[in-house]
Amino acid sequence: MQGFTPAFAYFLIVFGAGFLLGTIRVLRLLPVLGERAAELLEMPFMLIVIVLAARWIDRRFLTGVDDRGRIVVGLLAFGLVLSAEFVVGIALRGMTPRDVLFARDPVSGAAYYLSLLLFAVMPWLIAQRRRW
Repeated sequence: MQGFTPAFAYFLIVFGAGFLLGTIRVLRLLPVLGERAAELLEMPFMLIVIVLAARWIDRRFLTGVDDRGRIVVGLLAFGLVLSAEFVVGIALRGMTPRDVLFARDPVSGAAYYLSLLLFAVMPWLIAQRRRW
């Protein structure tokens, strides 16, 4: 599948950074700041990673790809992130599938899901920005 390679690269960059930042958050920030503040503090860094990764993917893989193709790449990467969230949550954290999706702080959880939405559409948004 043509869109899988850029989607997988995009996923690896963002998920890898999230795994690293999440480890720092859990081990260093969470005990000091609490769950909500630690997660919200991590969020801007993850958004920067998302934008930079999408820009790199755009230059490396998506030259000449139409809007539909960019949306497909974002949605494939989104599916990979959700799959990885389930694997990490269930295998490493002992969570149930329901907990992986819904056991989140209401404020930081909403910010997390908004960032996932931005992650999914960022390859398309990068192209729109260039057109403006």
